[in-house]
Amino acid sequence: MPSSPFLNSIRNELRLRGYSLKTEKSYLYWIKYFIRFHQLKHPANMGAEEVRTFLSFLAVEKNVAINTQKSALNALAFLYNKLLDQPLGDLGFQHAKQGRRLPIVLAPSDIQKILSVLNERDHLIFSLLYGSGLRISECLRIRIQDINLDQGSLVVRCSKGNKDRTTILSRKLTKSINKQKSHAQKIQQEDNSQGYGSSLPFALGKKYPNAFRQFNWMFLFPSISICSHPVTGELCRHHLHDSVPRKALKKAVAEAKILEKRVNCHTFRHSFATHLLMAGRDIRTVQELLGHNDVSTTQIYTHVIGQHFAGTDSPIDQLL
Repeated sequence: MPSSPFLNSIRNELRLRGYSLKTEKSYLYWIKYFIRFHQLKHPANMGAEEVRTFLSFLAVEKNVAINTQKSALNALAFLYNKLLDQPLGDLGFQHAKQGRRLPIVLAPSDIQKILSVLNERDHLIFSLLYGSGLRISECLRIRIQDINLDQGSLVVRCSKGNKDRTTILSRKLTKSINKQKSHAQKIQQEDNSQGYGSSLPFALGKKYPNAFRQFNWMFLFPSISICSHPVTGELCRHHLHDSVPRKALKKAVAEAKILEKRVNCHTFRHSFATHLLMAGRDIRTVQELLGHNDVSTTQIYTHVIGQHFAGTDSPIDQLL
């Protein structure tokens, strides 16, 4: 469906309210899907009944995951409650409840096997995921100014929930990080000579039009090619796309012959939290490092290690 004044108004409202580009893309996708499902009827001429029918279609006919149902509902709730000012009220729709799923965790030896077959850049990426407990998007968004090797800390900007946090940074990664910084600086200098540089948040780029020339704003993992800024349309260099490390990981897992577990980028974050708790670290500290709002979210990792509280042993250990 081509862009329209109505869809542009939704996009503008999302940006005015400070939603991330990822959320913007998701909301627009579901709203367009909703409109197509109802034969291109304008949402203003529809309401709760049509929304309920659409959500039921996704759950019953498409058999989509629970989180996908939630994403569609959030998008339509924004459309009607915030933009059209037509509150949906009680839809009478209940999506299935998500049962507790224990995350997959790798043993340190398996992580070592995977790291050993990665190239230097990807080795650093997955070392940061495991060593600092990062999501892949958080890792790829690291800018030079976020790194503090002297203090052994890393600032994570605009993470889930649009929050900043500080996490630990292994000093043993200093050599690899400095080498990657030099690589990024060389790319920036080449870009600057042609009049462009790293992509910046729109408001900051508008206020400081030459900020892209400052090394502190450069991404640690710049993309291979240039692109157009999603807001301004100007040429810039964004960070590496997450598909690149994902493909590298798939290949590395096969080479390391780890066949028993389904490994993805988030597995390294799960392993970070679990191994800290197994080492006796305080769960509140782990909560802060992960950026969880509620400690109950962090407590899932105590179930991974078979202990409701770190350090708790089975009573039969005293007998055997």
